[in-house]
This record gives sequence, structure tokens and C-alpha cells, in this order.
Amino acid sequence: METIIGIDLGTTNSEVAVVQEGQPVVIADEHNQKIMPSFVSLSEDGQILVGEPARNQYALYPERTVKSIKRKMGTDEKVSLGDNTLYTPQEISAIILRALKQRAEKFLGQEVRKAVITVPAYFSDAQRQATRDAGEIAGLEVVRIINEPTAASLAYETGHKTEQKILVYDLGGGTFDVSVVSIHAGLVEVLSSHGNNHLGGDDFDEKIYSFIIDHLKGEIGEAEVERLRQEPRFHARLLRSSEKAKRELSDRPYATVEEEYLMQKDGMPYHLSLEISRTDYEEMIKPYIEETLEAIHVALKGANLTPYQINEFLLVGGATRTPLISRMIQERLNIEPRQELEPDLCVAMGASVQAGMIAGEEVSAVLVDITPYTFGTSYVGELDGIPFYSMCYAPIIKKNTPIPASKSEVFYTMHDRQKAVEVKVYQGEDPDAARNVMIGKFMVEGLSTVPAGNEIVFQLDLDLDGILKVSATEKRTGLKKNIVIENAVSQFETVEKEKARERIDQLFRSEEAEFMTPSERPAQTKEVREKIVQGRALVEKAEKMLPQIPEEDKEEVINLIEEIRDSIQESDYDTLSTCIEDLSEILFYLEG
Repeated sequence: METIIGIDLGTTNSEVAVVQEGQPVVIADEHNQKIMPSFVSLSEDGQILVGEPARNQYALYPERTVKSIKRKMGTDEKVSLGDNTLYTPQEISAIILRALKQRAEKFLGQEVRKAVITVPAYFSDAQRQATRDAGEIAGLEVVRIINEPTAASLAYETGHKTEQKILVYDLGGGTFDVSVVSIHAGLVEVLSSHGNNHLGGDDFDEKIYSFIIDHLKGEIGEAEVERLRQEPRFHARLLRSSEKAKRELSDRPYATVEEEYLMQKDGMPYHLSLEISRTDYEEMIKPYIEETLEAIHVALKGANLTPYQINEFLLVGGATRTPLISRMIQERLNIEPRQELEPDLCVAMGASVQAGMIAGEEVSAVLVDITPYTFGTSYVGELDGIPFYSMCYAPIIKKNTPIPASKSEVFYTMHDRQKAVEVKVYQGEDPDAARNVMIGKFMVEGLSTVPAGNEIVFQLDLDLDGILKVSATEKRTGLKKNIVIENAVSQFETVEKEKARERIDQLFRSEEAEFMTPSERPAQTKEVREKIVQGRALVEKAEKMLPQIPEEDKEEVINLIEEIRDSIQESDYDTLSTCIEDLSEILFYLEG
């Protein structure tokens, strides 16, 4: 049986995969890198560089490097590698395909002659033919050109037997399309698609680049910056830093752009160091995301479907790592997207599934390590109309996230001169942290004496063994405290089992109580119920008063509110009585 490889020829990155023992495998290079940057460059001695070496050279010799060639496919435009030769987009793409072909041959130990290559669903006939021509130039028989959303659906859905309606949101480095796909028993049909062949992560990079340029104008003057922008090397260095910052902001609340010896200022070397917040970044790119959401509605209308008729919503393409995308999709469409597979890799995996099917191989469902639960922390906010509720749940690593995973978010102190924060770690899906399971907590003490709003960066790192590393860092000083929670996932399963047993026991106790005579029932039941009602009413009253409570008393009131809630949840009625008395006394004093 002749091996057929699957190739994702991307604007920013490209990958090659093959089916082995029924499973799609993305092939890595000698440095164990599965993703190959879609860069082609010419070295000083005239050697062709492809992938990471070409990408590294881009910052030094941008005039000898070509990137994002996919955006020119199907056009007559030609590019230069710094020599006297002009190359068509097909020729540059063929160089990338040839490098992927060689990678596959080294991995398989045999010659590869056939491939399935993916293209955006929105590609025109001219663009598809240009892709096929590039494959043939690279020495490959292109047995099929398939749409990227089709490939993504195959990667996710190879194990499904029932008919599925799937919406594939594919945002790569240079192209965007959204497709509605029907898949049943291995038959995949694109029902409708919509998109933009000139929208992607490259545009996000440009927004950060413009942000840096505006900063530099304030530092060295507009005229000097405009002069420097004409220098290819200056532009390339900042664009590379912009892309790096974009990637960091997918998992971190802040990113720092640093470029040493960027220029001369007043006869001295100027080193760029600029921090960008995820909030600022999301504001920059929000119009692009709005455009993609409009495309979703167009695609659904074209398929005569509503969001409620979609079985699966898949996020594909490296740019979908941006948290704003999944957040806005959930808010607007009330659909939680799936992203278990690496968004950079699943198209190549799906291409190899199609290749395997053509070659007559049996292909099974893709296996991937994901976290079955959400991990997060609690904060003070509004929940169900209750202001200043101290147990709002902030999910950090969400259910079905591929592991290992590393995510962080920023939180803020509530009070002026606040010297400590208590960090609690939870597992669960409920927006009320009190209904989830607390798996760890620790104090961060010795915070700076500053006004409310001191930034605390909370980070979670979950590895393949289920070990969760938790840290909280005061951003302005670097003061850090951390804990390690062993077997976080299995621990949750154990706790959930115990909770389930308790719930069942409670059901039986309640049932038994119904058959008791009044004299046999616990004497304190009515008293306890009254105490719980009193506690909840007092908490509601205290929360309404919080904005007017002096700072020196506010922390004590918040602590008592939490203790009352905890004691109700844990059926600790002695503590409940004590806390009700203490809180009543404080509120009486404040009202007086």
C-alpha cells in the first residue's frame, strides 16, 4: 500500500501528517518541531532556507525573505529572494512543499510521491489550481485538494457514525473562512461557507506593530519613526516582536516587547521595552472578530440552519488561540466551541485522514489528552444580581483544554493599602465557586502599600500527570507565592464521588424522615432552618451596605459574609450562629 501524506499549506505555518496504525501523526523535524513557518529565504552564499532558518533570517535580511505567499496564490504577482530572479507564488509554495515532502520521507524512510493538500473553503478555482501546480512542481502527485474545514471535521469526527452538522471557524495567519459541514459515515459535505482571504493573524500582528509605532513616535518623534519605517530590517524586527507578543497574549494578561539596539537616540543606543496588556490588544482586534461573527451568520443562512441546529463548533487555525474569539462566540451564539486538538495541527491531521482513506487504510478517532474539568479561582463581583458576591468563579484552564496547559489572568485588590490576598483554587463548571470543589488555597502576604487595584497575576500550569502548579504574583514587585496540587484531576474525581455518596445518603435520610413521627424527628430542624434564613437575609443586607462601609471595617464584613456562606454549605451551625451575632453587631454599630 503506497503511503499518501496530508499537507496543510498555510499562510504563516505549514505541517505534514501521515496515518500510522489508524492514527494521524503530525511529523516533526529533527528538533521535534511539528510546525514549519511558511518562510523561504536565500542565504548569503545562495542556499535556499525554508521554515525556521528562513524565519530567523527575516529580521536580518527581509529583502531576501518571502513570507505569507499564500495570499498571492492565483495571482500573476512575482516576488524576489534578493537575487535577480523573480519567482511565482507557485514556485515559492513548491519550495515549502518540497521541504515538507523531505521531512516526511526522512520520517518514513521511503520516497513519498502522493499528497492531499488543503486550501481555504473560500479559495477560488485559480487559487486551487495554483496550489495543485505548486504540488506538482515540488514533485508530488496531488491526489486531492480538500477544504480546510473538511479536513478539520475529519480530524475531530472520524469516530462518529451518526450525521453531524458542524460549524468550522478557521482563522489562520492570512485567511479566514467559516463553513457549515455535514458529515455522516465518512462522507463530508460543505453545505455553505463564507470568509475573507485577506484576514488572519497577520492582521493582528499589524495592529500590535502600529501600537509600537505610536509608542515610538512619542519617544523619538514622528519624523524619525517614519524614516525608520522605510528600512526593511527595522520593520521586520518590530513585526517579529509583534507576532511574539500576540502569542504570549493568548495565555498571559501582559506581554513585553523588547528589542535591544533598535536605533540610535541622541547618539546613544535605544533599547525598546514596551508592555502591552491583553485588554488593549483585544480592543485593537475586536473589529476583525466582529467581521468573523457576521460571516458565521451568513454561512448559517446559506445552509438554512440556526445555531441551535449545529452539533459541533470547531475552532481551527493558530489565531483562534486568542481568548476573545471563543468568548465572543459563546456570548453571541451561546455555543461553546471545541478546541481539544491543536488548532495549528488539526487541518494537517484531517488531510492525512483523507489521504489514509484514499490509500485504503482504516482510520480511527483521533486521541488527545485533555482536561475533563475546569480549573479556576474565586473573586468578588456580581452574580445573579447580587453585588460584591465574594464567590464568583473565574475559569482559567477550561474543560476540554489540551494538556499540558499554562494559562494566567490578572485580578485586582479591593481595598487601599491591602497587604494580603487569599487565593483559592477550584475545580468545576458552576459560575458560583461555592458550588464547585476547592482543591487548594494559600495566602499572598506583604503586598505593596498602594491604592485598591493592585494587580495580582494568577497562573495555572497543568501537566500530563495531572499535577497543577498554582502561583499568584504581585505584578509591580514580582512578589510571588505558589503551591503544587498533586493529581488534581483524579483528586476531583474522588471528591465528586464522596459528594455523590453524601447526596444519595441525604436522599435516603430525607425519605426516612418522612416516615418518622414528629417526636422522632430532630428537635433542632425548625431552629436550623430559621437560622439559615436569618443568615442569608443578613448577608444580603450586608452586601447592600458594602459601598457605604468604611474601608477599615469592610474586610471584616466580607470575611463574615464568606464564613456565613461556608457554614451554611458545610452545615456548621455553631459557627453560623457565632458569625450571625458578630455581623449583626457590626451592622448595628454602622447603622447607628
